[in-house]
Amino acid sequence: MTTPTIAADRRVQLRYRLFDAQGEPIESGERELTYLHGGYGAVFPAIEAALEGLGVGDETSVALEPEDSFGDYDAELVRLAPRHLFPDELEVGMSFEGLPGEEPDGLIHTVTDFTDDTVVLDANHPLAGMALRFELRVLDVRDATDEEIERERQAGG
Repeated sequence: MTTPTIAADRRVQLRYRLFDAQGEPIESGERELTYLHGGYGAVFPAIEAALEGLGVGDETSVALEPEDSFGDYDAELVRLAPRHLFPDELEVGMSFEGLPGEEPDGLIHTVTDFTDDTVVLDANHPLAGMALRFELRVLDVRDATDEEIERERQAGG
């Protein structure tokens, strides 16, 4: 029996590390990810393309520009809001879905700074505007079940 390689509608288990363009780790240690391969949106298209045809034990490195990952940094996604709209125990790094007192915008706004009067919120992804490098190692590849494929399709993949 041949070992399966990464292709559409196969379940893939990876271990990865993430680095910035200077080779500095963005997160300490490795992370694991299991996803359904084939354009379902769980990983960036450039990563899927680099993984296509690899098998268990294979490794690859993928460099992504911002437009291939989390997008360019958008200064218009930085907003100021009145401090009185936020909880008393406010801290830098806290996140809010939408801006208090406004219609939901579907974005996660993270507090980057605040004073007694004003809160600075940023709805950019924390890695927006950064060139990234993913070091990837394939841990497992198997055919996905019909149920797994259908679940991904229903999830909007």
